[in-house]
Amino acid sequence: MSVAAGLAIVRLVSADNNVRDVQMKLRDGGFYSGEIDGAYSSQLDAALTRYQIRNGLPITGQLDVETSKALGAKPAVTTTAPDSAQSSETWRQLRKGERQTLAKTNARETSPPVDRSKPEVASRQSSPAATAATRIQSETQPVGSPLPENATAAQASAATSNSSSALNVSTDRLRDYVGAFVLAGLDPRVGAEADFFADHVGYYDQGVLGREKVREDLQRYAARWPERRFWFAGDMTIEPQTGNRVRVTFPLRYELRNGAQHSSGKIDKTLMLEMVGEDLQIVAVNEREAE
Repeated sequence: MSVAAGLAIVRLVSADNNVRDVQMKLRDGGFYSGEIDGAYSSQLDAALTRYQIRNGLPITGQLDVETSKALGAKPAVTTTAPDSAQSSETWRQLRKGERQTLAKTNARETSPPVDRSKPEVASRQSSPAATAATRIQSETQPVGSPLPENATAAQASAATSNSSSALNVSTDRLRDYVGAFVLAGLDPRVGAEADFFADHVGYYDQGVLGREKVREDLQRYAARWPERRFWFAGDMTIEPQTGNRVRVTFPLRYELRNGAQHSSGKIDKTLMLEMVGEDLQIVAVNEREAE
């Protein structure tokens, strides 16, 4: 065996062990339920996204520098552009909410994410980006009385007298769904997040738009800001609505770049979600500058 081949094998084993360590840490934290095999997969990427959501890290679905540092691991080094099929599979898995949450994760108190940067708040630049939350509580609950993280929207409804929603969706599912939405916005298949919208949607201040009009707007936004980064910047709240709808609101920090142009800030984004069959879809979206 040549020296070069031997070094290549050593590097491969080291990389596999690094991924195994990450898989085990994510499994112990309740973010990953797959095999401990040292292999990259859309299931692992989805778990990394969940970890990033909980810890206020840039949402990439990848073992990037900041995420690997938080996990005490080595970053995954790649020189290739993101694969569209792999990116799509990652957010599709996350959207389906396939997470098998460990009991100790649900019981654990989750601290607010660390604010790693303090960019100035900027107004929305027709931004359709969305994210999930680090910890979910009912918007109608008193401050300091959050719902359990494994509570359902129906339980949130029971906790308030002015709502009659019977939507039976766990907060984990809602978190995964919104996390999938932001990942779809980073998919090389530009405009992929339009797949989350209903046929017609209340779209910011533009009134009711069809899904294809929404897709066109998303594509224009991606062309305007080709470099985008998003962080969860606090708690996500749930406000059950009548029928099969629930409103989720979450703070989102963003950084946008296009060459020398730059925009950054923090917004509170609101999604109105409706259950159709076994899937959720967005029927309205809006946002405002965060205080």
